[in-house]
Amino acid sequence: MRELQARLRQLKFFDRAPTGFYGSMTARSVKSFQKKQGLTGTGSVDGTTWQRLLGASRKPTADELKPSTTNALDTPAPACMTGRVLCISKESRTLAWMIDGKVVSSMDVRFGSENTPTREGTFSVGWKAREWTSTIYHTPMPYAMFFSGGQAVHYSSDFAARGYAGASHGCVNVRDRAKLAVLFDQVKVGDKVVVHW
Repeated sequence: MRELQARLRQLKFFDRAPTGFYGSMTARSVKSFQKKQGLTGTGSVDGTTWQRLLGASRKPTADELKPSTTNALDTPAPACMTGRVLCISKESRTLAWMIDGKVVSSMDVRFGSENTPTREGTFSVGWKAREWTSTIYHTPMPYAMFFSGGQAVHYSSDFAARGYAGASHGCVNVRDRAKLAVLFDQVKVGDKVVVHW
């Protein structure tokens, strides 16, 4: 099942990380693929559909079968294409660490709520703190990289536990602590931060 979803994702018919669960989203993706191939769009994988899919895609890598970033990256904003940039997309809910237009690493993120929105625009990392506690909300903000006043990219145990059911107070939350720890060591004060749709 993961292989099916990973192959569909390679061909841009499936825009999520493979789950191994065959639900309505996978069925719609299969149906779209079938129609594009001139087959009857049933949404079920028969022998012909599978053979066509094998011919149109390649064997998925381990990272494609179980990607570290759940959300697919979207097209980076033009401001992300030069220099050292934390390119943060509200559209795809991802952070891409980019150097001279190349993605070095990426991770899922979440943003502030309607009442405490994450600011959009081009900023720079003003200061960093490996261990920090919010002076306003009194919550831990490990691996904080501040870019706009009190707003920072930081690890969130709440995001790790509850996912998108919650929101930040305006910060850019990351749920993969190990990945963020590596990124924290690479990012320098003064590096660009771009928050865009």
